[in-house]
Amino acid sequence: MNKLFWGLLSLLQLYTVVAIAQQDDEWVIRAYSKENYNGVTLANGRIGLVSGAGLFEVSEIVLNGVFDKEDKAGVSRIVRGPVFTNLKLKIDNDIITDKSIIGWEQTLNMKEAYLETNVKVKNASIKYSTLALRNLPYMGMILVEILPTKSIDLEVTNATSFPEELKNTSATYKLLKDGIIELPVYTSQAQSRTEMQNLATCTTFLFDSKRPQIYADYGTAYYQSMGFKIQLKKGEKYRFALVGAVCSSKDFVNPKDEAERMAVFALQSDINYLLNGHKKVWERLWQSDIQIEGDLDIQKDIRLALYNLYSFAGENTRLSIPPMGLSTVTGYNGHVFWDTELWMFPPLLMLNTDMARSCIDYRYDRLPKAIQRASMFGMDGCMYPWESDDTGEEATPTWCLTGTFEHHITADVGIAFWNYYCVTKDMVWLRSEGFPVLKQIADFWVSRAIRNADGSYSIKNVVGANEFAPNVNDNAFTNGAAKTVLEYAVKAADVLGENTNPMWTEVSDNLLFHYMPTGVMKEHADYKGAIIKQADVNLLSYPLRIVKDPIRIKQDLEYYANKMFVDGPAMGNAILAILYAQLGDTDKAYAYFQRSYLPNKRPPFGVLSESAFSNNPYFCTGAGGLLQVILSGFGGLRVTEQGIIQENSALPKQWKSLTLKGIGIDKRTYVIK
Repeated sequence: MNKLFWGLLSLLQLYTVVAIAQQDDEWVIRAYSKENYNGVTLANGRIGLVSGAGLFEVSEIVLNGVFDKEDKAGVSRIVRGPVFTNLKLKIDNDIITDKSIIGWEQTLNMKEAYLETNVKVKNASIKYSTLALRNLPYMGMILVEILPTKSIDLEVTNATSFPEELKNTSATYKLLKDGIIELPVYTSQAQSRTEMQNLATCTTFLFDSKRPQIYADYGTAYYQSMGFKIQLKKGEKYRFALVGAVCSSKDFVNPKDEAERMAVFALQSDINYLLNGHKKVWERLWQSDIQIEGDLDIQKDIRLALYNLYSFAGENTRLSIPPMGLSTVTGYNGHVFWDTELWMFPPLLMLNTDMARSCIDYRYDRLPKAIQRASMFGMDGCMYPWESDDTGEEATPTWCLTGTFEHHITADVGIAFWNYYCVTKDMVWLRSEGFPVLKQIADFWVSRAIRNADGSYSIKNVVGANEFAPNVNDNAFTNGAAKTVLEYAVKAADVLGENTNPMWTEVSDNLLFHYMPTGVMKEHADYKGAIIKQADVNLLSYPLRIVKDPIRIKQDLEYYANKMFVDGPAMGNAILAILYAQLGDTDKAYAYFQRSYLPNKRPPFGVLSESAFSNNPYFCTGAGGLLQVILSGFGGLRVTEQGIIQENSALPKQWKSLTLKGIGIDKRTYVIK
């Protein structure tokens, strides 16, 4: 009997270990090769640390909402900060380099948002984790554990590296004192390319045990490094952390002092306090999650998309999300496009309304500039820029027609505003912020539309979602988005008991759409079958829901599926997948779902590029489209005036189940089997 009991207990323990390992495996992506390395971003909505393959490497630090000119005559570009994480190790006086490493492995833990690197060197194994601390939004951390295989002398130094475009740089060690308390910190300063921004970082070391003597190492009065030395015994694990804050004059009057105060705060805390705070925030974020049973690889792909969206967004920041998130400064210069409102905002609205709110706060704050822009072009109301930076003015290069003519962005913003109200039912917000924006947007479209002789209305001379066709008349998506937002403005006024302009309904009811003899909607008035860049007409079926008849949806879908550019952005295939799912054709939906992102994955972690043939990860717009396939395609979720509801779901036969957790303000769970 005892043998049977212990045998069953052993099996149960083994099963538990395997189950935990499988569960943990849903949350981790491992890399074993540096070949064609594309880094992952550790971000917290404010700063993004982009990983490198080299030992302790952070390739760049991207600062959300902080801009300078790309050159004095150029457009604005999001700023890279000084890289405060440049640890160097010596073991027994030998410098550890990439050539010293025996073995290399990196693991992205999406659940707790850190990147762990494991290497072996002579006489020691080294494990370190890179984090953008979610609880301290201007701070990052490198947590290092060393296990000696023999007793060793360890020397650690850290120095700041500066991107080449930064000017007037300095990096110096300081020993601050408050009475008998000594506070060793390392402060770096710089100015951005044209000196629009003052930048500062401050780092310090944290230890589990008594702090060793910290000192300034090599350098001059303006360029030093900070370091320490310690003896380690064989087999005794040693842990320390480098923490750093990065601040700018965009957010602080005195970024240097604020960075130093943040470092002092960390210094007088401890490692576990900082880590536990970070983990608690991510634990709360993951209460809204997507779980797929039956395909571990796709589960990881979806988690990576959601991890990046959560990383790049921030709650209560009043910041939006660029197409490449915080993964680079070169991807569209860090400007904000329709990518936020049409692609990234919808999944955030379902999963985290506070993050979604920050995105529309960003637009509300820039309403005065949008009003100014409309008046510049002889229009009423407000006209949002196609590319927006921190100023709210147009940031598109002047030679690019999209900046002057891609006007659907103004409708996209208004649609996001109304959908936020539908989900939250926040009447106070609707009256104070939502309706004032919707009213200005509706007035813009009334002034932008032109009445035809037959009483219909046209919107002429625009660039639509299909940017291959500039300066066309009656672009399908532009007219559809304008029609939709005009209807939403009327509904918002009715909710609040406000008066409406009768022209909002007049224009909305009579906007012109053009059709082929077959009944397929034309992409614009003069469309003759050319290849298109991305989904346009099909957006009238989803998300606008203007085209509702399944026969017409399928007709437009099958026509334009064959017209989409093979190297177009990922979102086009996502829309096709959603529509096929809504029509109940799960096989085609699943095929387009895979096509929407699998060719875009880049090694070694599977970060997404903009298209199948480009290499500019991480493309958070594509992640937004991918997540919409899951939520609104296979999951059947819709944002309506009644809030978030579930209509027809469509589970792919390749999966056993799909669970959508933490949906909406009441955090509901939907299970599709």
